[in-house]
This record gives sequence, structure tokens and C-alpha cells, in this order.
Amino acid sequence: MNPQPYIPGLGPAEPGPLSRFLPPLEQGVISTWLSLQSLKGNWLLDPFGFSPRLIIEAARAGYRVLVTANNPVNRFLIETFANPPAESEFVAALADIGAVKKGDERLEVHFQSLYSTTCEKCSQQIQAESFLWRKGEDAPYARVYECKYCGDSGERISTEDDLARAKKIAATDILHRSRAFEKVAALHDPDRVYAEEAIEHYLPRPLYVLTTIISRLDSLKLSPERLRALHALLLVACDAGNTLWAHPAERPRPKQLTTSTQFREHNVWLQLERGLSLWTETGSSVVCEAWPSKIPEEGGILIYEGRLKELAHEVKKEIPVAAVITSVPRPNQAFWTLSALWAGWLWGREAVEPYKVALRRRRYDWGWNATALNSAFHHLSELLPDNTPMFGLLPEPEPAFLTSVLSAANTSGFLLQSIALRTIHDPVQVIWTWKPIKRTHSMRDETKIKKAMITFLQNRGEPAGYLHIHAAGLISLTNENALKQPAEEFDESIRNTQNLLESILKDDLSFVHYSTGEGVETGMWGLNQPNTEESLSDRVEIAIVTFLQKNPDALFLDIENEINPKFTGLTTPSKGLIYAILNSYALKESGYWNLRAEDMASARKDELANMYDLLDGIGKRLGYQTGRDEKTLFWEDDQKPAFLFYPLASALIGRALDASAVNTIIVLPGSRAALAAYKQQRDPSLAARTKNYRIVKYRLLRAIAELPILTRETFEEQLASDPVEHSSGQMMMF
Repeated sequence: MNPQPYIPGLGPAEPGPLSRFLPPLEQGVISTWLSLQSLKGNWLLDPFGFSPRLIIEAARAGYRVLVTANNPVNRFLIETFANPPAESEFVAALADIGAVKKGDERLEVHFQSLYSTTCEKCSQQIQAESFLWRKGEDAPYARVYECKYCGDSGERISTEDDLARAKKIAATDILHRSRAFEKVAALHDPDRVYAEEAIEHYLPRPLYVLTTIISRLDSLKLSPERLRALHALLLVACDAGNTLWAHPAERPRPKQLTTSTQFREHNVWLQLERGLSLWTETGSSVVCEAWPSKIPEEGGILIYEGRLKELAHEVKKEIPVAAVITSVPRPNQAFWTLSALWAGWLWGREAVEPYKVALRRRRYDWGWNATALNSAFHHLSELLPDNTPMFGLLPEPEPAFLTSVLSAANTSGFLLQSIALRTIHDPVQVIWTWKPIKRTHSMRDETKIKKAMITFLQNRGEPAGYLHIHAAGLISLTNENALKQPAEEFDESIRNTQNLLESILKDDLSFVHYSTGEGVETGMWGLNQPNTEESLSDRVEIAIVTFLQKNPDALFLDIENEINPKFTGLTTPSKGLIYAILNSYALKESGYWNLRAEDMASARKDELANMYDLLDGIGKRLGYQTGRDEKTLFWEDDQKPAFLFYPLASALIGRALDASAVNTIIVLPGSRAALAAYKQQRDPSLAARTKNYRIVKYRLLRAIAELPILTRETFEEQLASDPVEHSSGQMMMF
């Protein structure tokens, strides 16, 4: 193992269409990784085609990317992101469908009337943005709008007209639902029942709008480019029209095809209009062709419309793959099932046929996931030259997903080179190398796993969440080739691995669990023995301040690129920690960070010296004998210790605790208070250690020094008058 630094990126300016189902990846990560490689050739392979933006970024970096895309919706997304229609085509496509007549009425006007409601304040007829439903009821209980006449907005109780309109549309639902079935599966198709179950997640009104538009596509006689634009807009509407929009948004990224007890029904016509902005693409177009067409050496995308195993050996002969790049898919029954529906609605039954398995399968457990990935990795290995690197991103990580992926890759012959992990909210970055060598399986060794977990926590110098501990254990198992035993199925292997790692933590007294819950994945895990290493948060603070002292006008990405190589693998600092440190020491202007004038090294050194003098003066005013050593200043009363002060210019409070004595007071600048509080929030062991110590700010001691009358009693009262504030940082950003 050679732990690599976590590669930072930038979040997309606009999440884009279907973003709740696509992997949440930062931009710039894959192009940075590619720039650091010495690849022989410029062919890359993505065996899953799960992230269109990752593929396009690699192509724009000058690589030719071969992608296998069995999901017709994913394939359409790749093609459209790579070379989107002109904005004028989107506008014209929407105008074309809106101008179609239904009787004497234009479809645009007709659809708007379906979502008409009355403003509660001015009684004008307006468009509802959405309606709110309770599962199992036959009418919405509320509507959401913003009145263009009087400005009234928000959630309001449904009117009688709203209820009547919803029930009227529902009266003709059988006909429109039947049309929706026919587009996906014929009457006697055994898969029709699965299509019917999936379509139950569409209410009558949005289903009516969608089927009405789709039934008129053939009669419009649009140009191929305009039809592609309309398909792109309809894809947004198909997603907006289902019931997987919980209210409030408890599951912003649904994985299962289940309707919440309360959900939102979007105005589908408004969502079609919104699709115009979602599909706007500012980057340059990328050549995108279907296999076996040719693409230029300067870069492009070649899509194979099928499974990886069907590529056969001709790829290895004709396309020398230099590296594998991919976002590894995690099970998503909701997206995969809906993709089959949408493919049928937009492109007909023929488009659904190769993908019908997505309709049939209802449950995807981690054993299934590992088995499927293992099969894909096995077929992948047949296409690769020896020593080919594979860079994988694991979005929305959790322990079972990480176990599944590492087990599948390891069993297929891919050697793990590195795992870089930031937080549970960031994709894990994994590097493998394909090496066809025979390796001997080992039994799972509890002692080695425990040692790996302890070593990780010692090096970190502070507690960590379960995902990080779990990853440390998995790395140990992978290095010993013991993740999966030969006689085990993948579901059994994952279960045994999970149970072993959990039992080590729960049953071994070396570990302490900081949590109010009993679940092993709750809270944080640390060591019972005092840690001799300086905490990760303190080391990151030192590194950031040192960098800013030497590098003014730094962008946040510059700071990450400087810091992450110093804290590789499982010790990658979170964005939340970096921001907490920056907000404590620096100012941001026009995107650039600079140390405050008072936080330059020379200024803080002078201020620290002044604080020692100030404490000395206060102590003498109160009748104490004062003295100091290298770091601390003490007050004594009749040769007995009264107070010990530890002034800091930083928030490295762990150092003060290491030198603590009875009645220690840690003194720090006011601008460090929030950072000190944040560190205690993210480190329960630090919070426990500081519980019996007081932390006061420079400004309080300055105010005390200016009091005309000061006694020992009023000094104690003043110390309690200005507590260290809570950090505004979010736990999720740790």
C-alpha cells in the first residue's frame, strides 16, 4: 500500500438533470489524476458509464474514452452532455410541443390549467409550483405557489377547486396508465406486471401530462436535433413527475422505489421549462460516437451499447487501454427501474428490451452488488494489459459498499494500491493495478486487523468515525489477501467481515466508543490509552497557517492541494476543518484567502508577550505571587498554587492540556474561540479532557485589567461571564 493524497475538486456550478440519481462527484478530480500519470497511450476505459461528467472531463483532457453503457438513459445522458443541442433547439422544442392543439386549446395552455390554483391573498388565478400529498389519499392536502400579482408565497391549504381538479383528472387515469404500460411492455409480456408496479409511482395528473406529450412525438415531425432536445426536456419531466419527492426532503437521493408518507407533486409543465436551464452546457463539445466508429486521437468518447463481457478480445487487440477510470456504481433500484420506464416512453419497447432485468429485480443487497462487480472486474481484466492502473471513485460511501467493492476487485486479481478517504459525504478514491499473478489466500487474522485499527488511530491522534476504522481493517485484510475466503459466497464473506470488524471494536478494551447509541456505526471511536501523537486537527492548523504565512492570495483549492499531500490516505482533512481554520485566521476577498494582519507571526508573537505581562500585572493586583516558565504563567498564594495560565496564539489546546495542572486556564485570542469549540465538537476525547478546564479570551482579560476595582471574587465572576462560543461548523463537514 502506498497511500495517495485525496485529490480535491470543485463542485459543479449547476447540479444538472437527474442529479439526484447520478454520483455526486467534484469536477477536476479525474483530469488531475490523469495529469499525474505517465500513461502509455491515450485510451481509457470506463466499464460502467455511471458518471457522464467524469467521462466527458477525461475526454476534454485529451483522452479517448471507451465506455460500456447498458442503461439507455445513462447512454443518452453521456451523448447529450458531450454534445448538447443549441439552446435555441431546446426553446423551439418546448414551443413546438406547447403549440400542439388539444381540441381548440394549445397544450401549453391546457397543461397550465391543470395546475391552476387561487392565490389565498389576492384571489387571482395562478400556477401552483407543486401540490403536497399524503400517501394513500385521493387529493392533495396543500399547494405551493408564488403569486406574480401580490407576492404571496409558500405552502397553503388546498382549495375545493384544487381537490375537484385532482379527482377529475383521476377519473380518466386508467386510459393514460394503459398507454404508459404499452410503451414499455406489450399486453401479454410477462414483464408487464413489473412495469405496472413501477408506474404506480406516478400520480394521475403528471402521468396524463407525460403520456399526452409522448403520444404526440411521432406526429410532430421534428428534426433529429430538435427531437433530441425534446427528449432531454422530457427526461427531466419524467423524473419530476414521480412520487419519489419526499416532503420535507428526507431522502434527497432515493435508492429504493418507495413513496414517502408525504410527498411533492411537481408542476410538470414548469419542470419542462426548468429543463432549459438544466441542460445548458458551457464547456466545449466532445466527439461522441457509437462503437465501432472511430474517434480522433485528440480525445472523444466511444460508447459500446452493451455489457462489458460482450466486448470480447477485439478491444484488447484494437484498443490498447492505458488506464481504467470509473465511478463504481452502488445499488439504486429506483433509478434503474425508472430508467427502464423512461427508455420505453421516449424510445420504445426495443430500447427497454436489453435492460428489462431492471424492471424485474426489486432488491439489491451487498452480496448481489459484490457478485455483479466481481463479474465486471473479471471481464475487465481480460481486456487490460498487465500493470494497467484503475482509478475508482466510490460515491456516497458506507462500510458495506466499501467492503463489497474491495472484495470484488481483490478476488478478480486487482491489487489495491491506495485508498484516500475524506468524509462519509465525499467519494472514496481508490487506486488498483491489474496484475495477473497467483496469490495465496490467508485466513482473517484478528490480531493483525486490530493492530491496523490501533495504528491508524494512533497516527490520527484523535477519534474517527466508523467508516475510517472499517477502512483501516479492510486494508489490512486486503494486504493479507483475506477479504474473501475461497469457500465463501460474497454475501457470506461481507457478513463475516462486517461481524469480525465490529466484534473487534466492541469486545476489545483498547477501543472506546463515543456515542449515545449502541450501533457500531454511530458516533466516533478512539483509543483508551492516551495518544502521544499531536491530533490531526492541530497538525492541519499548523500546516495551513504556515502555508498562508508564505503564500498570500491563496485559493481554497490551492490550500487543499498543499495540505492533502501532507495528510494522505485515511487522514485527509475535511473541508469543514479547513474552513474552520481559515475563518479563524484569515479573510477571504474575491475568492482569495489572506492571513489577518494580527495573525501574522510577528504580530502574534508580540501579542503573546503582552498577554504574559497582562496576566502578571493582574495577578500582582490580586495579591498573588507570580512566575512563569517557557509556556505557562502561574499565580501562587502563600507558596501554594492558585492558578496556572497557558496563553496561546493558536487553537492548539491539546498542548496546553498536556502541560496542565490544577486550576489551569487556557488563554487564547477571541478569533480562536470558535475553532477551539469546533475541535471539541469533532473530537469527543478532547471535549472530555477540557471539561475541567477553563478557556478564556484575550479580550476578557484586557477588560478585567481595566476594571478600577478588582478582587479575587470579582475576578472569578468575570471569568465566567464570557464563555467560548459554540462553533458554527456542521457535524457533517467533519
